Amino acid sequence: MSSCCSPDPYRKLFGRKQARKDAKRFRRKGLDATARRLVDGLTARGVDGAEVLEVGGGVGGVDIELLRAGAAGATVVELSPEYDEEAAALLREAGLEGRIERRIGDFVADGVPPADVVVMHRVVCCYPDEQALVGAAADHARRLLALSFPRDALHLRPIAWAMDQGLRLVFHFRFYMRPREQVLAPAEARGFRVVSEHEGVFWRLAVLERAQSSESEPDAVSQVKTSA
Repeated sequence: MSSCCSPDPYRKLFGRKQARKDAKRFRRKGLDATARRLVDGLTARGVDGAEVLEVGGGVGGVDIELLRAGAAGATVVELSPEYDEEAAALLREAGLEGRIERRIGDFVADGVPPADVVVMHRVVCCYPDEQALVGAAADHARRLLALSFPRDALHLRPIAWAMDQGLRLVFHFRFYMRPREQVLAPAEARGFRVVSEHEGVFWRLAVLERAQSSESEPDAVSQVKTSA
């Protein structure tokens, strides 16, 4: 599959300055509210011994928390290499050196091994082809897929439009807001079902599980509409 993304705008926007800022925030406050709910949604389904694959993992805070919750190891795929130094420092401080492998490249185009759990936190909004991205994530997930993306709400569209215009002007970078059904469709077409979902002020998150061949009734989907 050919890449549809040039890494240059990503490296410019997600550079060392942003990496230092993200690492400093994680040291002081831990994960933001949306990322924390994403991790909690995964740990509620069980991550003991799981191999994690995170697309666009930044400084790796989500993976650190999943390792602390019992995951065996993690791989982070990033388009920008500028996070690596801060990510390595956070791993050393957490006593988790050697537990996370980092790769630079376009996840959709570059082959990486599958994992039990695949995570995409605020990544769908930055990628031009969400069908290819979410489809590839589902193909790589043996059991769980977790992702967060902007809510496609009428009152939020002007904000998303302004963000897109600003990023295009300064960084030649696009910001995408898409309907929930459009984002989740590639995963559902591959046999995943939503098992938990949260709608925040701006971000929606969903945890999906690969359906098992069983005659038992599926678990009820949890939907909580509170601020994030």
